[in-house]
Amino acid sequence: MRTKLLVLSLFTLLMAGCANNPNSSLALQCENGLKTAYQELDYAKTNGFDGTVEYTKAAGLLSAAKIQQQFGKYPNCIDKVNRAREFIKASQR
Repeated sequence: MRTKLLVLSLFTLLMAGCANNPNSSLALQCENGLKTAYQELDYAKTNGFDGTVEYTKAAGLLSAAKIQQQFGKYPNCIDKVNRAREFIKASQR
């Protein structure tokens, strides 16, 4: 019983620490941005914009952003996602 209480207490402390982590909101912003940008990229491709220079730049930036996400470099990920989304918009003009 005492061991279970100790494990439960440690788990609660760990979860509370994660909830207050400022990186958790950046991580979520990075993840959501990647998801949205990849959807926009797919939409651009289905409309025939995949041959443009802007589309290619956007795809490269999103690949780099995914790597940044994997290394926990969330501000860099968010920056690349935002730049990629601008290129995606430009590719559809």
